[in-house]
Amino acid sequence: MRDHGGNIDWAIGHYGGVPEEWVDLSTGINRMPYPLPALSDAAWRILPTREAQAGLIEAARVTYRSDAPILPVAGAQAAIQMIPRLQPPAEARVLAPTYNEHAATLRAAGWRVEEVSRLEDLLGADLAVVVNPNNPDGRTNDPESLLDLSYGVGRLVVDESFADPRPDLSVAGHAGQNGLVVLRSFGKFYGLAGLRLGFVLADATTINALSDMAGPWPVSGAALEVGRVALADPGWVVETTLRLRQETEKMDGIVAKAGWKLAGGCELFRLYETADAAAAQDRLAQHHIWSRKFPWSDRWLRLGLPGGRNEWNRLEQALK
Repeated sequence: MRDHGGNIDWAIGHYGGVPEEWVDLSTGINRMPYPLPALSDAAWRILPTREAQAGLIEAARVTYRSDAPILPVAGAQAAIQMIPRLQPPAEARVLAPTYNEHAATLRAAGWRVEEVSRLEDLLGADLAVVVNPNNPDGRTNDPESLLDLSYGVGRLVVDESFADPRPDLSVAGHAGQNGLVVLRSFGKFYGLAGLRLGFVLADATTINALSDMAGPWPVSGAALEVGRVALADPGWVVETTLRLRQETEKMDGIVAKAGWKLAGGCELFRLYETADAAAAQDRLAQHHIWSRKFPWSDRWLRLGLPGGRNEWNRLEQALK
């Protein structure tokens, strides 16, 4: 198993307690989720229909401002695991450090993978991957630079899993051009990661190939209905984006009092430089607050945003 956040069961087993006592800040999942709508009986009783999938796709098309073909999948992770099989293995480059599944799934499929630190170092790759905004440091690349890059690589995958609060960064409107593939996550911003829903935007040939891999019912009837309703609610998106931006400032202020320095982040998570990340994680875990450290850094600690007054109070008390 590769290193990930969200391993709250390990934390409970190691530090004790029950799930209800823990605040899981180890992921970038919004802890104030979209309110679940009432679902039809058909969402549970029949196989997902083409009509239901078409309704979700149309909602995604409007939200992501794209005319490109779109495939709903069981989370962006499902797409990440299928993309290496779109063509014979060759040379891939990943802008790093970033979400580790991109390089790992490519290597598992036989690709030669180089992890690079500069956007221009991706040039010449048969397949290049950029996460924008990046996880875990929140680094961003402007759309113009990414579109220019698409001319210099065989296929460019832009993972926009954390881009919902930053539509100005998105290249979804250009998906399908010059081999550009865009991934979107639903569960992170909408706070419903257990629904397992994401989207791939690309040219028709790529979408057809991924659709064949994903099978006839790539997402559940419940995901189709919830996703369609949520994506068609722009008012909630505006209110949530505003709240998240206010709360990142609040989080940075609380953490600064503990002596940690801001190292990066975006609206859904913050990255801090600590004297000792393992010790910092342990300190929070003693208060049943779970965070994310990284095997390649002994100083960086990532925190998602708490989900209500009680969780904010618990974090502040733990850091005093």
